[in-house]
Amino acid sequence: MTDLERTAGVIHAERRQWHRRIAGLVQRHPWAARLVQRAYGLFQPRFTVGVVGLLFDSSGRVLLVEHVLHARRPWGLPGGWLARGEDPAQTVEREFFEETGLRVRAVRPVLIERAPDMRAHMDVVYLCELAGQSQPIRLSHELMSYRWAPRDALPPLVAFHEKAIREVHTWNTDD
Repeated sequence: MTDLERTAGVIHAERRQWHRRIAGLVQRHPWAARLVQRAYGLFQPRFTVGVVGLLFDSSGRVLLVEHVLHARRPWGLPGGWLARGEDPAQTVEREFFEETGLRVRAVRPVLIERAPDMRAHMDVVYLCELAGQSQPIRLSHELMSYRWAPRDALPPLVAFHEKAIREVHTWNTDD
């Protein structure tokens, strides 16, 4: 069993007190996070694309990260914004490394949907696998903690992330 697979429960990043303060502020004032999103959108192309990745350990648990700026549902899948001219598979691999320090390979798209609450935005989920052997998780400043969660004990997630996890589970039960 690898170090990655041995990790159970919630692992808190060291020296993340200011992250918790920012998260508390955003949770008390969700409009602030929405304002940051809208401001970001002013400098982006006409359409934006978010890409997240599903990474499972050998026990079938999914890697979830706790985001600083996500007010309503701080737990979710690692990922981020598609850069201009970037392939979505490259985006998820880059974002995974930036957020967690893990090198992954995008295996295949799982789900693609238009975001219901953002006018010109698409979300994409990729199934990912580790690229190489055991790797330590190193969280970026955007994240407070991470956990490996079994499918039947997920924290509250955005509907799109829950739907993607369910989709992959149906692949595994259809065999």
